[in-house]
Amino acid sequence: MTELTVKLPDELARQIRAAGLLDEAALEKVFREALRKQAVGELFAALDEIEALKLPPMTEAEVQAEINAARAERRAREGSGLIARVSLPA
Repeated sequence: MTELTVKLPDELARQIRAAGLLDEAALEKVFREALRKQAVGELFAALDEIEALKLPPMTEAEVQAEINAARAERRAREGSGLIARVSLPA
């Protein structure tokens, strides 16, 4: 576990304490929420960049080809690509 020391203005520290946000669980929740918001912001920024490219929509066949290529690449990275399938009796 990492220990963190933070310096805050006194008035802000009083407000945070009064709001019950100075315990470990509350601070963890605050940080996790901040990280989630940052990830969402980055996702929307990436979507804006993609939209700005004005690319034509992909056909279903093009989407399937991309999926097949990604799967083939993953199988090549993982080795033989063989997956054992086991059927269990009902």
